[in-house]
Order: sequence, then C-alpha cells, then structure tokens
Amino acid sequence: MASSSSSSSSLDLSLRVDDYVLENGQEGLSWDTLRYVYELVQNGNAAFRENRMEEAINFYSRANNIKSGDPIVLGNRSAAYIRISQYFMHRTPSSSERRPLSGLEPTTLAELGLKDAEKLVELQSNSAKSYLLKANALLLLEKYEQARDVILSGLQVDPLSNSLRASLQNLERLSSSSLRTPLQNLERLSSSSPGMSTHGQPERNDDFDCTLCLKLLYEPVTTPCGHSFCRSCLFQSMDRGNRCPLCRTVLFISPRTCSISVTLKNIIQKNFPEEYAERKQEHDGLINIGVDLLPLFVMDVVIPCQRFPLNIFEPRYRLMIRRIMEGNHRMGMAILDSSTGSLAEFACEVEITECEPLPDGRFYIEIESRRRFRIIRSWDQDGYRVAEVEWIQDVMPQEGTKEREILQELTYSAAESARSWIGRAKEAARLDQRKLERLASVEAMMPSLKDPERFSFWLTTLSNRRPSERLDLLRIRDTTERIRRGLIFLRQEEQGCRIQ
Repeated sequence: MASSSSSSSSLDLSLRVDDYVLENGQEGLSWDTLRYVYELVQNGNAAFRENRMEEAINFYSRANNIKSGDPIVLGNRSAAYIRISQYFMHRTPSSSERRPLSGLEPTTLAELGLKDAEKLVELQSNSAKSYLLKANALLLLEKYEQARDVILSGLQVDPLSNSLRASLQNLERLSSSSLRTPLQNLERLSSSSPGMSTHGQPERNDDFDCTLCLKLLYEPVTTPCGHSFCRSCLFQSMDRGNRCPLCRTVLFISPRTCSISVTLKNIIQKNFPEEYAERKQEHDGLINIGVDLLPLFVMDVVIPCQRFPLNIFEPRYRLMIRRIMEGNHRMGMAILDSSTGSLAEFACEVEITECEPLPDGRFYIEIESRRRFRIIRSWDQDGYRVAEVEWIQDVMPQEGTKEREILQELTYSAAESARSWIGRAKEAARLDQRKLERLASVEAMMPSLKDPERFSFWLTTLSNRRPSERLDLLRIRDTTERIRRGLIFLRQEEQGCRIQ
C-alpha cells in the first residue's frame, strides 16, 4: 500500500510509530502479559513501516484489548488509521479496481483515528505528537479550522516543536495558495455598459465561463461566497473537499438542496443560445449515454436476481451515481479478471432502487441486478469506466416443444426444492434475526417460474459462490445446466444452510 502525497488532506505524511517500552508496565499485569503486549505492538510497528496498515491496526487493537488506554498503543493505532484513510482517499482508480474496499471507508477510518488521538491528548496533553495526530485526523474530515486550533494549542504546550510549526505553515500555505482572482459578477454584465456589444448584448468572454471546466456556464450555481460554477462541475470538485474551488470557503451545500441560479442561467441562455444548447447536449450525453452503453462500477461479480446495499464514497463514483440518478438509474457491475488484470468479459446490469445522499457527499444506495451482458470495449470517462455492451440471453427451446416442456418441469421441481431448502434454513436460523431477514430478502426476489432463465440465476443466489463460479454462471447460455448447478450448490450448502 502506497501512502498518499496529496497536500489537500494531510499536514504531515511522515507520521511515525513509537516502540513499546516494557518498563512502562502497569500494575496488575503479569510480566508474561506485558511481554505479549510488547510483541503485539512491535509486530504492529513492523506492519506499519511496511505499509500493511490493516495488519498494524489489528495488532494495536489486540494490544489495546489487553492494556486499554496505553498512550503508545493509542498513538500508534491513531497513526495507522490516519495513514490508511489518506491512502484510500487518494488511491488511483486502477488501484481501487484491483482491490475494491470492502471494509471501513476513509471517513470512518479518519473518525477512528481522531477518537484515539483525542484520548491521547487527554492522557498526554504535553506531547506534541498527540496534537499532531489529532490535527491530521481533523484535516481528513475537512474540519480545517479545528485542525488549526489544535495545532495552535499544541504550540502553546511545546512552542519549539518543529513538527507542529511545520504543520501550521503547511496548513496556511495550503489556504493561501488556493486563492485566485474571483469570477466577476455576471449578472452585472447584463445591465452595465462595459463588456457590452454594439447591439446591447454582453460580449462572449471568459466572464461567462466556468473556472473549473473552462466552458460556458451550464446550470450555473452561485455559492454563498459569490462564485459561480456549472452545477455538475462544483459538486464534482466538492467530492474531494467541501470548499469553494476559488476562495476555499467551507461550503455547506449539497446537490439535493442546492438550486440553480435562475437569473444567471436566463442571462446566459438568452445571450448565447446556440452555445448553451451545445452545452446541454453535451451534459445530456453524459447522463443518457445510449441503449448499449453502460457506466461501470468495478467491484465484484453480480448475477441477476440479487439485491444488496452499497456505500459510494470514491469521488469518481460519486460523480457517476449523480449522473445515473439523473438518467435511467442503471449501471453495470463488473470485476477485474485476476488472470489477465483486465475487465472480465461478462458482467451484469443493476438498477439503483434506493439512493440516499449523505451529508458528507457519500451515497448509500440499494441495487437490484437485472440482466447480464458481454463487454465489447470500455474506456475511461471522468475517472470511471464506460462500456459498450452486448446483451446476453440463454438459448431457449422453442415454445410447444418437448425440450421446453422438460425445462419447465425441471423449473417447477427445482422451485419446490428451493422452497424446502429455505424452510429448513429458516428453521436452523430461527434464533438469528439477521439471517432470517436475509433469507426473507432472497425469497422475495424469486422470479416467476414462467421465466426459467431468471429463475435459474435466482436459484444460484441461495448459496455462497466464489467470483470465478459466478462468472461461469454468467457465461453459461444453457438454462438447464444452470438449474442443475444451482441444485448441486444447494446440496453442498445443506449442512450449514449458508446464504449470500
């Protein structure tokens, strides 16, 4: 895992961990126990220094369970939480596709780092490191003013701390270097003589351009600090931080509540109708990209008839979800083929059935998988992938034939087996409310038996399958074979009654 070098979300990437000193033992713990804590911390430190942050956090947490509130353990774990949060916030799209995040997301990791740092400040209020850790965590959470206050508090305790002084300089330099000349007030140009053409209309100059995309403002939004941007450009920028891209003022706005500047839009649309129409066409093309084109969320193999939630936090996917929700609410779910390192050939379309924008810019969505496809070609668009696809269906026997009759009988028989299996699974899980809810959710997704192909996919969702097995199920175009495999899977799962 490589550490991030972005200055926009860290004060000091040279966070260090401290070695454990056995003499710092506490009463009530045996020497063997202290020795075990020492080994856990040293193993955690070794993992930290090799950028294996998940392992480091695990070692520190185990040490903390034995010797709770130890300053060295808290400080080291806080540093690990901060470092891994930095990494996940700034890793490249290719890195996230090769290793999708299935655990905690960056904001939660930063909050955990902050929690440990706050405890450390209480325990060691005279330590510069405790203030530095807390400031780093606050900055990851985009609480810039609080981070500055923490650094100043630390400097009152240790005025000679080079780390705190350097951090304060970095924070102030970050703020000052982000300031640019503000965009002029465009509404003024519609009624004043400067910048007007001989026909009484504003001349086409860069005063009417978005300073982010450098194109004519489309669906302009004016921030509380007085700057105007294309609506989509502003929120794409805010995916990486909640500050105005020009003056760095903290913005408390969201796509759900922010309104378009109607006056400014009317001025632009009236005076530059052709160019505004081109911008609209360009914007619509990003939302409704075509019948056989799909934006891709590269994470895992999904098969039809599944339903599950997703937490969307990567900036590129936040942008993608906003565009999808303005369009048909559909995208593709794909995975990288481990053998080739490229996108797997087969994937599945999913529909976003619920979408909840969260205050920090993330999205909580629920999806249902619909139909499978083969990827013909793919390309990058604003950081996420888009693919041209070919829709895939099974080769079905003709209606009225003996083969179709046999397939339908197999479907009815398999449905009875599935219902019996679910009943036994419910009985086995009668004291496990969570598993019962999952069983009910899967049962509710059962399609009509008049559609053997969709039923065959649903049947296979009852059991836990490896990604390679799910890819094989997408490739198969024989419904009978898929039903037979589904029944085999159920027999294999019978002992544990495990479901996905």
